[in-house]
Amino acid sequence: MNFFGKAICPAMRRAAALSALLIVAGLGGCATRPGPEVLALTPEMPGAKIETIYVATTRVVTPQDVYTDGRARQTNYAEFKISIPPNHQPGQIEWPKGPPNPATSFTAVADEPLDAAAFEQKIAAHDHGKPVEATVFVHGYNTSFQEALFRFTQVTADSNLDAAAILFAWPSEAHLAGYVTDKDAVLYSRDQLVALLTMLAKKRSIAKVTVVAHSMGAWLMLEALRQLRLTGRTDVINRLHVILASPDIDIDVFRAGIDVIGPMSPPMTLLVSRDDRALAVSRRLAGNRVRVGALNVDDPRVEEAAEKAKLRIVDISSLKGSDSFNHDRFVTLAALYPRIEAAEANGPDLRQTGAFVFNSVGMTLSSPFTMAGSALSGQ
Repeated sequence: MNFFGKAICPAMRRAAALSALLIVAGLGGCATRPGPEVLALTPEMPGAKIETIYVATTRVVTPQDVYTDGRARQTNYAEFKISIPPNHQPGQIEWPKGPPNPATSFTAVADEPLDAAAFEQKIAAHDHGKPVEATVFVHGYNTSFQEALFRFTQVTADSNLDAAAILFAWPSEAHLAGYVTDKDAVLYSRDQLVALLTMLAKKRSIAKVTVVAHSMGAWLMLEALRQLRLTGRTDVINRLHVILASPDIDIDVFRAGIDVIGPMSPPMTLLVSRDDRALAVSRRLAGNRVRVGALNVDDPRVEEAAEKAKLRIVDISSLKGSDSFNHDRFVTLAALYPRIEAAEANGPDLRQTGAFVFNSVGMTLSSPFTMAGSALSGQ
């Protein structure tokens, strides 16, 4: 029995899929999205906050330095320096409304292509006088390179990330109708992500490797972990701290992957929202198959599954998303990270496994089953 979802007849599935396609079609009239021109280099503004983002990408890069949705035969590397405007609001990206202006918008002030050796050297040198940490961000479906780059820059800036920030950019078509194409691009990029994680894990100068994978990018990360386990690279897995944000993964595919990967230490963290509208569309497109990112932590079967698989599932529905789809709440969590760290200093050990609800007021996690402990233990 699939305890995460209910059976549905074929006619209802077809109707649900049709509804989802109509939703997607309706979204096609949204405002124009930012193009490669937003990465035009601008002079650095005195006093501006600059974030350095290292890029490893399976996208084809043109001679004009445009990151396309073409699939590169090898990983391309670069170093970007992005300027944050003084009017920046946590959780938001201030996009240029014309030519990029560092006084009012995110702007690129440097863009240096790198080879693999230079990329590794740059990461290793990013120490700020303390042991090097690395954070890898794997973006999701329907995301252009510039959107992924500026989103990770925003997360890095808001969380005061003191680590080498690495964007793994796979060749999403960046189109709502490109769902299947994007899933193919994910599988195309799996070996390159494995290679990146292996390189980072092998460097003893790097004290900690954290991976934050969003939406369909979470499936790419799951596939990478599965490949690492099947090829005997437990040494790499043991060096990773993995966070899957709003994972767009079929629940049965996820369960099969976790069976292979096994428990991780610290435990893999899943950030979920039961009212994630983007995952609701994904579910309908997938024949009403439950998506991991929309699990209901109030369900004791979810708690049981989390404990059995040694996972930490955290409901972040209390956080505000940047739009009505509630699919990117993790960016708000990043903005709260400094306060979360302060709260954790005097709070409980949050490395435990199970299902939790994030309290955005108290910056704490609590179990939805605290009051039902005796009932659960009797099951």
